[in-house]
Amino acid sequence: MHVAEILSREKNPFISVEIIPPRRGSNVQQVHSAVESLLPYHPRYINITSHAAEVIWQEQPDGTFRRRVKRRSPGTFGLCAVIKYKYGIEPVPHLLCHGFTREETEDALIELHYLGVENVMALQGEEKYARPPRPDRTVNAFAVELVEQISAMNRGCYLDELTDAQPTNFCIGVAAYPEKHFQAPNLAFDIANLKRKQEAGASYAITQMFFDNKYYFDFVERASAAGVRIPIIPGLKILTRREHLHSLPRNFYITIPEALASAVLAAKDDTEVLEIGLEWAYQQAIDLLSHGVLNLHFYTMLYTRPLIRLMERLKIG
Repeated sequence: MHVAEILSREKNPFISVEIIPPRRGSNVQQVHSAVESLLPYHPRYINITSHAAEVIWQEQPDGTFRRRVKRRSPGTFGLCAVIKYKYGIEPVPHLLCHGFTREETEDALIELHYLGVENVMALQGEEKYARPPRPDRTVNAFAVELVEQISAMNRGCYLDELTDAQPTNFCIGVAAYPEKHFQAPNLAFDIANLKRKQEAGASYAITQMFFDNKYYFDFVERASAAGVRIPIIPGLKILTRREHLHSLPRNFYITIPEALASAVLAAKDDTEVLEIGLEWAYQQAIDLLSHGVLNLHFYTMLYTRPLIRLMERLKIG
């Protein structure tokens, strides 16, 4: 089922989550345990992140360097099959612009189509992992171009002109940034870009994590005024460690509210920080639900215990 169908069908509050594939060589049981722990709360769909290849230079005994290209967390598509067919939950794999050619993207979409996966997230990805294409290959520089490529395949248009090409059937999700994308000059520019992704074929958007609901409500209002009509789903993160005060703004270009930061800094240890983070997330969730938001999306990685505790209080699902 398409995520867009889920969003239009559901009449009561529900959750969705994002997880990451385990690091190369790690045990996939981490993923099984994480998903199984959330089954009582009926997540309607699960996003699975993807990572572009990293370039690693290894010094050789003779003093030269060898270039290696590898992905630190492969397995996104395999996990899609597990989540869909073992657990009966709709998987939503991330597709990236950076680090992947358009040819590689088309191959990935064909693989997903064969697997019966009908939902994808089209993202620009981390530029630091970009690698130059071969002269005979092309890349999508921006998420809107990736949305256009997926939409073209939904119409049966592939990179090469193929006779009797079969259309795919992907529901396309995209990212939204209540505090604006770090590369955007201003919020109006960023909202206009979201509208372009809508016009290219995106069916819904999930926001970057935020810790102040005002950013979300203001963003939705401004996006609506600009002509964005697709659902904008709030993305939430439970702050669990003091180190998050630095790592989350550094990695995701977000703001930690002063009240939350002060409480975390005054905590005696991370056990107390978790309690503060849970209470903050609970108040955020209650406020969003009271404003009619039905789908709360949680960035869990593979650490689901805080979300389980939150769900026990929210009593939704």
